Amino acid sequence: MSLAVTLSRAQEGISAPQVMVEVHLSGGLPSTNIVGLPEAAVREARDRVRVAIQNTAFEYPGRRVTVNLAPAELPKDGGRFDLAIALGILAASGQVPRDKLDDCEFLGELALTGALRSVSGVLPALLRARARGRRVLVPYENSAEAALVPDVDVRVARTLAEVCGWLRGAEELPAPVATPSTGGADDGPDLRDVRGQLQARRALEITAVGGHHLLLMGPPGTGKTMLAERLPGIMPPLSESEALETCAVASVSGQVIDLARWRRRPFRAPHHTASAVALVGGGSYPRPGEISLAHNGVLFLDELPEFSRQVLEVLREPMESGQILISRAARQSMFPAQFQLVGAMNPCPCGYAGDPTQRCHCTPDQIQRYRSRISGPLLDRIDLCVEVPQVPLADLGGPRSGNDEDSATVRARVLAARRQSLMRAGRPNAEISVRELERDCALGPAERRWFETALERLGLSARAYHRVLRVARTIADLDGGTALLEREHLAEALQYRRVQSPGR
Repeated sequence: MSLAVTLSRAQEGISAPQVMVEVHLSGGLPSTNIVGLPEAAVREARDRVRVAIQNTAFEYPGRRVTVNLAPAELPKDGGRFDLAIALGILAASGQVPRDKLDDCEFLGELALTGALRSVSGVLPALLRARARGRRVLVPYENSAEAALVPDVDVRVARTLAEVCGWLRGAEELPAPVATPSTGGADDGPDLRDVRGQLQARRALEITAVGGHHLLLMGPPGTGKTMLAERLPGIMPPLSESEALETCAVASVSGQVIDLARWRRRPFRAPHHTASAVALVGGGSYPRPGEISLAHNGVLFLDELPEFSRQVLEVLREPMESGQILISRAARQSMFPAQFQLVGAMNPCPCGYAGDPTQRCHCTPDQIQRYRSRISGPLLDRIDLCVEVPQVPLADLGGPRSGNDEDSATVRARVLAARRQSLMRAGRPNAEISVRELERDCALGPAERRWFETALERLGLSARAYHRVLRVARTIADLDGGTALLEREHLAEALQYRRVQSPGR
């Protein structure tokens, strides 16, 4: 029989749909034709595969070769199908047995020498193959990434000849040998490096517990960037499923996964000249942007007003939904974007408005225009806004106080408070629904009257109302997890909204 079928995986967002590689040999003039909506890199595989087979001491069939990549409506790109195509041709021509092809999936690009080269998106493919209970063969260069996925039979190979020897039963292929480290939070920047800034540290702790968005405002050099960089170190560690999903996004983008830090929450800090496409993702073949690379971690935007208005506005929808749909003419791709936004900005163009040690040279109109670069709807989605003042030089050089806690101490409180929300709703407070708010954020009659009066005076929107309640719930969890929200919880949550209006 001159027909053989091998299995592989395409790349579509962070999913990896299965592709059946059907190879048929027929009479006629020698030729190779690849069908099934292949892109240019896939069509060129016919030359790579032919030369690789010949250089591996196998015979390329002198017949008409037809390769079908099914399903036909799914676009295929890259060199990830080279190995599956080569094995299909060899099996159809009777040079390798077919018995091991049925329950195994093959990923890998072929060099002209027959060597296997690494491909992107191996991790999502392994996760999907694990769900189907199939064995997977990947290039040796992808072995470190393949070692991250437990409970899946993975084999690695360096050359096409090794794969063929394995199919013939002449040799065994090894499993990935890299042992991933847990990559704990202790290996990052420590919060103890930050002197003073008690209110900012408190806001950072609330942010870590509830998964809220944070805006830091203050003059240059007050420690805004230092605080933001230390947020991942006090956040709860990633679960295995969260870490694998985060690594899957990095794998699709073609990044090398650091096995020593794969369980650490990501921290992304794009420059303010970044475009909207760089932030949300895109391209002819959609790739994840910074918001997806920050999935389950922190997206830090320093000098927030310096970002283009258009760039900032694209954040609004993913901040609410936790995902981003990228639509192009030929395809659509969905990427996760469950990130925590941390913004940093100066109070004015020169940076010294309200600073007692430096003179501000900006007019009120200039300050207003500067702050209004951040739209009201975007500010409305930021839960906490904190002013970060200058720290006296005497405090910087003096002995540390008891308030200068390290990340481990703060993280212990964060874990205890986060445990309250997980037991109550199964998710961080920033993600609870309106119905869960009514259940979990109960107010006494006096507290409700006081809260409604405060909201009217501040002129807050309905979205802000719900976000204040979520922050108050987080503060209550830090305070021991009381069932009823007290006035001090509401008052502290409200003070983080007072400076969010550009005119205030």
